[in-house]
Amino acid sequence: MDPTPTIFFFCSSGSRVAMKGAAVLPQVMVSSSATMSIFHLIIFICFLLSISYLVFLTSASWCPPLAFPQQTTRQFEQRTDRFWEFQEESNSWVEVKLPFDLVSCVNDNCTKVGLIDQTSKAEEGHLANGKDVSNKTKNLKMREGDLTGLEENSYTVLPLRRRMSLTKMSDTSIWVTGESGSIYERFWNGVQWVIAPHDLQLSAGRAVSVLIVNRTIFAISEEGNLYQMKLSDWEELKPAFNQSINKEAEQSSVIQMKSGTVSYDGLRVYFCTKTGLLLELSEVEPPRWENHGRPPGADVAAIADMARIRTDVSINVLSDVYFPFQDYKSDLYEYDKSSRPSWKKHLQNEETDKDGSLLPLQGCMIYGLSGDHSVSLFLLTKGGKLVERRLHQRKWKWITHGSPEDHHLTSITPFLEDELKERFFSLFLTTSTGSVFEYQIPKHLRTAQEDQISEAWQNHMHPPNAKAARGIPGLKFQLGRILFALDDGRLAELHLPGLGGQNSGPTNQFNRKKLSSKYIWSILDAPESEGWNGEYCTEERGPMNCIAGIKDEPNDSGNIRSLTRRRKGTKAQQDYLSLGTSRSRLVKASEEYRFPDNWINTSFRLSLVQAGVSFFIITEAGLIFEYLYTESVWLWLRHDHSTPMRGALGNYNGSVFFVDVYGTLLIRERSNNELAWINCTAMRKGRQVIGGPPWDGMSGKLKVTAEDALFFVSKSGRLLQFSVALRKFKWKDCRSPPETKLACIIDQEVFRENIVFVVGINGRLYQYNKVTELWHEHHQSQHLVLSRLPGTAMRPSFFSLTGSLFMLSEDGGLVEYHWNAWNGWNWVEHGTPSKDVTLVAPPSPCIKGNQLFLIGSDGNIYLRYMDQLIWRWKNCGFPQNGDGDTRDQTEMGANDRMQEVCMDNDPTANLDINLENPNDQNRKCDPKVAPTRPIPFSEDSVIFELRDGRLAEIQKARDSKWVWQRIIGTPTSSCKGSYLTALAS
Repeated sequence: MDPTPTIFFFCSSGSRVAMKGAAVLPQVMVSSSATMSIFHLIIFICFLLSISYLVFLTSASWCPPLAFPQQTTRQFEQRTDRFWEFQEESNSWVEVKLPFDLVSCVNDNCTKVGLIDQTSKAEEGHLANGKDVSNKTKNLKMREGDLTGLEENSYTVLPLRRRMSLTKMSDTSIWVTGESGSIYERFWNGVQWVIAPHDLQLSAGRAVSVLIVNRTIFAISEEGNLYQMKLSDWEELKPAFNQSINKEAEQSSVIQMKSGTVSYDGLRVYFCTKTGLLLELSEVEPPRWENHGRPPGADVAAIADMARIRTDVSINVLSDVYFPFQDYKSDLYEYDKSSRPSWKKHLQNEETDKDGSLLPLQGCMIYGLSGDHSVSLFLLTKGGKLVERRLHQRKWKWITHGSPEDHHLTSITPFLEDELKERFFSLFLTTSTGSVFEYQIPKHLRTAQEDQISEAWQNHMHPPNAKAARGIPGLKFQLGRILFALDDGRLAELHLPGLGGQNSGPTNQFNRKKLSSKYIWSILDAPESEGWNGEYCTEERGPMNCIAGIKDEPNDSGNIRSLTRRRKGTKAQQDYLSLGTSRSRLVKASEEYRFPDNWINTSFRLSLVQAGVSFFIITEAGLIFEYLYTESVWLWLRHDHSTPMRGALGNYNGSVFFVDVYGTLLIRERSNNELAWINCTAMRKGRQVIGGPPWDGMSGKLKVTAEDALFFVSKSGRLLQFSVALRKFKWKDCRSPPETKLACIIDQEVFRENIVFVVGINGRLYQYNKVTELWHEHHQSQHLVLSRLPGTAMRPSFFSLTGSLFMLSEDGGLVEYHWNAWNGWNWVEHGTPSKDVTLVAPPSPCIKGNQLFLIGSDGNIYLRYMDQLIWRWKNCGFPQNGDGDTRDQTEMGANDRMQEVCMDNDPTANLDINLENPNDQNRKCDPKVAPTRPIPFSEDSVIFELRDGRLAEIQKARDSKWVWQRIIGTPTSSCKGSYLTALAS
């Protein structure tokens, strides 16, 4: 006989009202202000009702006695010593230290309007449990001495990650939804863990959770649509009800899901909708839906847990299924469709209600905690406390377990009945600051154990340089192994030594006597959709196969090489540093660094519009010229603007972005049949800029999505995101690392999707994650200081994450930051082509995945290319340098051999102008290459600027040799030539 469903959930009966005050204080959050505002609002409503209907309200009414305070005499009543301030730099709430001045700023004129001070001594006893976290932070900083070593935001509340979830299909298959809305599976193929993508189609939007019912996989999108996987494809599943008995479903043809929970038998799934309904999918094929409605005057907000309670057979009670829910007011309700009424409310005790009622998140059921037939439902309050709703001897009661000192609990991981600790149940809980605590509960607890609560909390903290995601429950994977989602988008495994980690598969056999009771952390990589380095599995034979991996395979030389070797977890954790954890004290004068006056002009002088057809050049005088091929003729078009320009910062979909001498960002685009200017800085939240992304990709080959954006560096050294997709222009301040300002952008999403690599004015490398909006610093030698020039990305294949970032060091050498799956991140210093030559301009775009050009201080072009896994230098000279040095300059250990890579073409062929006559004193021509960042003109050609203002194109010939193809005269060149000009309109 099927069990009768019974439901617990939290609901409210009142309307939700929002109020706006007449005065606005600075961004300080008070924990009790919302409650007081609602209290006075209720009094005011009661007053109106009493006048309108002349009804005397008794003490039994829901309104309190009418004692109307004068609004003009209302004063702020301080009942707590804990206040938070919103910091724009970290985009988070940070607790302030009292006393705290309330300051009002209008047009940069700031005046003090109030003060928040410590409470009186009479209230100190009431606040004994609230410790001043800022004092603790200060003490920690003092212990660190003068180092910057205190991890920033140690007590900062993390943002909510609403799309992250973990779902277990089996010991070898874990399904994950990332903050980007992607779906991927971590699968053990017998050799190693691999990642398989299962994203929803683009039209479905982002996913927020995955449910697995009897091997059938469902996904809920952010829009609230339900999808079912059929033959590796997602199909939308719309609930269909018997309209004769489901009138509410009949009124709304569109039902949007909010969350779901699978029953313990794995055969049914229950959903709560965005409108507060409870739905049940009892059968999958064919789908059978049932609408359980909602409690009277309340909405279902979340399913906290489901449990099957087995009472004693002699009582003649069948097994009941319980579903706890929550609504906005967080009352616990019970649903039992076999009883009347079906919905029953569980009243909260005074202590629970005083702590801010219950949190609408998943809870946890434990059986036998206080007896063989007892049931305990663990929930969290909005105040971050752990509470228990216990059923024992047919009586329900509330028990408050509290929380670790100075910590706010945000999620509960389903309990682990640890066989290694037979006397305890273990609950794992995450905090608002990213730590993980274990709460041990003695089995068969007969009496309250208040004296043991302080010892029951064990702090497992968090992985190095990473924190657990706030509000996301962990996933019990195996005995001694728990998965957690990290705030930065990756995963972490909390496991016993010898039982888990990146290279450890499902373990069913182990020696219990040798196991340690201390847990350790291992970080697991996430795929590129989250901005990380986990590669997707393949269908090819080998260790990365999606179904069955093979350990070893012979390489091309016939040797056996282990392809399953992966980085150790400690190395992976050291690559990325949380901001503030680096002990670097680089370049004392870094904060005093000043960019050269012509920095923008030399770094962003040239910009490609259409490969092989059009590009822009900005002159030193601020004029804009476009070199355009039209009707079989090359000509120069002049684009006039009222202010001189300093650089071209990028292009998108045919529109070119310029920056003028004042730092104003402008768009030049074609509107109908005319060219127009758009002032982006004048838009809402617009900023003045000094730099943009190095657009190395060919126009038309960049992926266009509905979330496309360009990134710029502001005058104040902050990273700015400017959304351009669908012409819905929008600015966003992405801030900067706390210890430095930004100098330039190295790469935007070419080397790694959703990642922007930047260099600070302190010469260190950082990255910004678009998905999580977090900054990370990359591990870097104290002796390596990067230049403040743009870089370039080299990624030979977009089917592999292997590749490199190329930058210049401060002393003019070439530096490579290389990634591969076997060794992770590694710095490689390539140095200079020769001892008497330094590199003076940003690297050229990557050519064919293994070549790039660099400009030397001697005015020559140098090619850095890879030949048979060996990096080599080649001097390509400059145009008209017929006797340039073309010898190989290989690295140490390379074979001495000659190979012509660069050569000069016929000096009189394919030139737009005649070569200068050395004896003609009227011609001021200097064919050496200027230190201006080059641009790609086609897949096998690059444009350089010469010192005399002309341009030169180098092209790859059919025999793979690089040839100087032509010199292009410009309207402002000191070396005069013939060309056609026109005015763009």
